[in-house]
Formats: sequence, structure tokens, C-alpha cells
Amino acid sequence: MEINGSCVCGSVRFAIAGRPKMMGTCHCSRCRKLGASTIVFVGREQFTLTAGDAYIETVQPAPPFIYHRSFCRRCGTSLGEPLSPDPSFPINAHCLDDDPGVRITFHEHEEDRPAWEET
Repeated sequence: MEINGSCVCGSVRFAIAGRPKMMGTCHCSRCRKLGASTIVFVGREQFTLTAGDAYIETVQPAPPFIYHRSFCRRCGTSLGEPLSPDPSFPINAHCLDDDPGVRITFHEHEEDRPAWEET
């Protein structure tokens, strides 16, 4: 099973070998504003960037946040952390072109969830 993904303009493309480890939704203000609140976690060995590494821009976090986030500098699509050196990292689930075979199993920072969003 291979799951393909891309940004809106198609400049950044990637493939995930097998199912992601898990899917979840973060309700913190940062993830919501980045437009990447639903994420899948993939292992480094599963993930292959197939095109567009030159188009990936990384946002350095301001305290108290610690996680970097990346986006396509052509179209602005939030990607998650495709350049992370960590053994497991998040990818924006909305960038997936195929069914990942996993569903949301957790919600974090629900205390920051806006009143209009119901879970």
C-alpha cells in the first residue's frame, strides 16, 4: 500500500509506504491557524519526498511552541513536518491524495477548541 500526497499546486509531492501510525486532531490555536489540525504520524522509513524539496519553507516556532511546521512556498499549503529528522513526525492529513487507512483516534488541546467547533 502506498499513499500519495501533495500540496495544492502539486510542487511538493510525497509518498507514504504503508499505513500511517495514527491520525489525530490538535485543537491548539497554532495548528488551527496553520490549517493543519488533523495530522497523520508517519515513520521516517515510510516517508519519501518525491518532488519539491526546494519549495518547502519551515516556520520556526515561538515559545511556548516547540514544533516546526512547513509549508509550500508557492501555494502556501501547510505540510506538517516533512523535513523532520525525528523517527516519527506529523504530516497534514488534508494533503493526502489517497485514503490513509486510519481514522482519528485522539484529540489534543480540546480546551483550546473554538466554541463553534464540535467534536
